Amino acid sequence: MFLIAAAVVTLFPVVVAILGSFKTNMEVTVGATLFPKQWLFSNYAEAWKKANFALFTWNSLFISAATTIGTLLVTTMAAYAVDRGNFPGKKAYVALQASTMFISIGAVVLRPQFDLMVALNLNQSLWGVILILISAHATAFFMLIGFFKGIPKDLDEAAYIDGCNYYTVYWRIVLPLLKPAIGVTALFTFRNAWNEYILPFVFTMSNPKLQPLTVGLTNLKYGVGAAAELQLMLAGACISIVPMLIVYMFANKSFMQVTAGSLKG
Repeated sequence: MFLIAAAVVTLFPVVVAILGSFKTNMEVTVGATLFPKQWLFSNYAEAWKKANFALFTWNSLFISAATTIGTLLVTTMAAYAVDRGNFPGKKAYVALQASTMFISIGAVVLRPQFDLMVALNLNQSLWGVILILISAHATAFFMLIGFFKGIPKDLDEAAYIDGCNYYTVYWRIVLPLLKPAIGVTALFTFRNAWNEYILPFVFTMSNPKLQPLTVGLTNLKYGVGAAAELQLMLAGACISIVPMLIVYMFANKSFMQVTAGSLKG
C-alpha cells in the first residue's frame, strides 16, 4: 500500500501537467477541473512553433550526448586508475572527488567558470557548457568505482600473461564487463545534462540560438499582452519529457542487469 501511495503522489503532478497541456489558459489558471472541457491538441503545435523546439531540442541533445560521452570517458579511466593502480596522491584525489559531492556552492562558481571559458574562447559556443558539466563527474566516478571493485583482478593478471598491456586490459577486458554499469551511469549523466538550466542560461544569454529546451521553454511564458500562457508551457514541458522517456526505455535493460547482478551477489 505504501508503494502504491508513493506512486500516486509521484505521478499525480505529471498527470495534472499532461491534462493541463490540453486545456485553455483560463482553465489552467482557475484549476477548477482536472480534465479539460475541450481537448486542445493545437496547444502542442503552437508550443512547438513559438518555442522553436526543433532548434532547442537539437541543442539539448547535443549538450546531453556530448556531456555523457565525455563524462564516461573521463570517469571510466579515472575509476580504473584509482581501483587498479597505485600512484602518489591517490587518497587525496579520491578525497577531493568526494568533497565535490558534499559541498554545493551553486551559483557562486558561475562567474569564475564563465571567466575561464572566456579565456579559452569557449563562451560563445556550447562546448563551454559541456566542459563544465563533464568536470562535475564525481557522482559518476563513485558509481563506477563500486562496479570496478566487483571485477576480479585475476582477469587483469591473466590478460597481462597473454601479452596485454595496461590500456588494452582497460579497453578490451574491463569495459565490456561494465556495460550495464556504464548504461546506468550514462542515463543519470544524460538526465542531469538534459535538465540543467542555470548554466546554459548564463552562457546563452547573448546568443539565444544556442539555448537548450530548459531555457527555451521560458519563451512560452508570456504571450500577447504579457499574459502568462501556462497551457503552452505545460505542452512544451510535456514535449521535452519525450526524449528522456525514450532514453529510459533504452536504458531499462541496463537497469535490469544491474539489479539482477546485485540480487545474485
